[in-house]
Amino acid sequence: MSKIKSFRGLITDGGQDRVHLRTNDGSTGYKIVKFEIWPTDSFGVANLELVGKVTQTEQTVIDDAFNFSDQDILAGAYFTISTGALASKAVIFDNMVFNQDIFVSMVDQSGSLAGNYYLELEQIKLNLNENTVATLKNIRNIKS
Repeated sequence: MSKIKSFRGLITDGGQDRVHLRTNDGSTGYKIVKFEIWPTDSFGVANLELVGKVTQTEQTVIDDAFNFSDQDILAGAYFTISTGALASKAVIFDNMVFNQDIFVSMVDQSGSLAGNYYLELEQIKLNLNENTVATLKNIRNIKS
């Protein structure tokens, strides 16, 4: 049975967190199992649009834009409140295996609220070939 690791945190509007996963030999890989976001304070808020992303590289610009052909994106989520009704959705690219640090970013499109995130990762033992592929993909993403 695989091991599940969970991470949680609070990100200010327009901020990002680094999730430390890197190991000395790179033989441990991860896949995202769950990604959820939630505002810090939604009481009395009539309209809220919170957007979160998980990426393989640190983002220089934190925004709400998504391009699903971008190989850097591992998961995305949004949480909205509109006139009292709330909706939440997450998309996880579960075929993506990584063995380096990842980054979680968040933007409040309708204001400046901070957001909470919860992330579950499935830990996977990588053989030498899988380790090499995951590491090279990460290097390619950093350079592009």
